[in-house]
Amino acid sequence: MSDVAKHTDGAVNPAKVSILIYSDDRNVREKVRFAVGSKTHGRPIEWTESATHDAVIGLLDAGQYDLVVLDGEAAKSGGMGICRQMKHEYFDCPPVLLLVGRPGDAWLATWAEADAAVAHPLDPFVVRDAVDEFFAPASV
Repeated sequence: MSDVAKHTDGAVNPAKVSILIYSDDRNVREKVRFAVGSKTHGRPIEWTESATHDAVIGLLDAGQYDLVVLDGEAAKSGGMGICRQMKHEYFDCPPVLLLVGRPGDAWLATWAEADAAVAHPLDPFVVRDAVDEFFAPASV
């Protein structure tokens, strides 16, 4: 994805950032979106949500994301397993932020090959900082 998208009138606007978030719990998805907000480093965020493993894989097959946020505590298919699957099955796998159950579970994020991890309960400032780490400030 390019750093900037240009309009025909000559004005330069920051390119959108596309983030896929997976959790079977709507409240977790909402907490992450609320913590991160609508922009990162001045770039608007386009959120895509998923509540099932199959939907995550379908969305990854159909589109390209700049970041994937996976809930490691999701029921049926946890984010750790999905992360490991993604890292092994997608050649150009997007970076993954894994939400783990507690700080002591960070080693599981390493096993899953996540690029970063944040522990529950989700601190909005920590979540925001973790997402911002994946993106450089927009160049204008």
